[in-house]
Amino acid sequence: MAQQMQALVLHGVGDARYGAVPRPGVPAGWVLVRVAFCGVCGSDIPRVFVKGTYRFPTICGHEFAGTVAETGSSVDDYAIGDRVAVFPLLWCGKCAACEQGRYVQCEDYDYLGSRRDGAFAEYVAAPRQNLLRVPDGVSFEEAAMTEPAAVALHALRRGGCKAGDAAAIFGAGPIGLMAAQWARIMGASRILIFDIDPAKLDIARRCGFANLYNSAERNPVDVIREVTAGRGAHIAIEAAGVPQTTVQALDAVRDSGRVVLLGNPSGDVTLPAALISRAMRREITIAGTWNSTYSARGGDDDWRTALDAMASGALRLKPLITHIVPLDQAWETLKNIRGKAGVFSKVLIQP
Repeated sequence: MAQQMQALVLHGVGDARYGAVPRPGVPAGWVLVRVAFCGVCGSDIPRVFVKGTYRFPTICGHEFAGTVAETGSSVDDYAIGDRVAVFPLLWCGKCAACEQGRYVQCEDYDYLGSRRDGAFAEYVAAPRQNLLRVPDGVSFEEAAMTEPAAVALHALRRGGCKAGDAAAIFGAGPIGLMAAQWARIMGASRILIFDIDPAKLDIARRCGFANLYNSAERNPVDVIREVTAGRGAHIAIEAAGVPQTTVQALDAVRDSGRVVLLGNPSGDVTLPAALISRAMRREITIAGTWNSTYSARGGDDDWRTALDAMASGALRLKPLITHIVPLDQAWETLKNIRGKAGVFSKVLIQP
């Protein structure tokens, strides 16, 4: 196998270059994965253009699936050609959270695509314990979206979504539409989706949702109260990361309602005293959510649930894909996403 590979390498904030780099080594207990597709996460845009990564140079990309290309010593349960999805968080295994299997709360974690090299490349190395087999019938395109699908599922579980709930989704980007699909799977009786972009609402419509509202034209809180006979939503998912939608989500839930903060915040949020008072009187629950559950021992977790839902057809992710671009065009695509030069939902990069 060639010792070089092609990759999009971030050398500094706003400075990414496509070219040949050394192929990752494969230490004992690790696996080399040939990347089939890698999704562009909403967090990748500020990471590449504003915040930077934890070191330079870095290969970004953490939403991916592919095939096993090489195995390190002591890996005997995966073979070359096996189809896999990869949990990108590398936990320390020593802290209190890791002892309880709460890997996303690890005190000393590493992360593919931000703290170490990820999957905007032909190959990426990962620990064997981070691999999951892709079920038959699930395409590589779908499997590459396991990470955001698991994150969206975790948010709905954090909010305790259940049958009969009225669910309000603020933000119709990929993660918001995945959250809406999970609400549907969990039996929510009404799912109301809000966004200011008509193109995103059109994608929501293609996913089978009907209660779609342009927030620039109608106040979401008014709509929710109207639809729920003045009571409010049982659960509100803030998936846009916008101060205004955070305030609206808090105002939109009923007594004992639940608000889940899912979107990456784009700015500070100021809460009016009257809204805080209402939230207190209504005894609403505000839940933070980050990442997803993962079991290294094969137990039930958000990742396996997401893959099973894809395999059964309950979770439909292909309608979210608006672009599939080759790796050598990824940099121009990332710049277009940042500049809003087109309609972008889920973008997949294909090395």
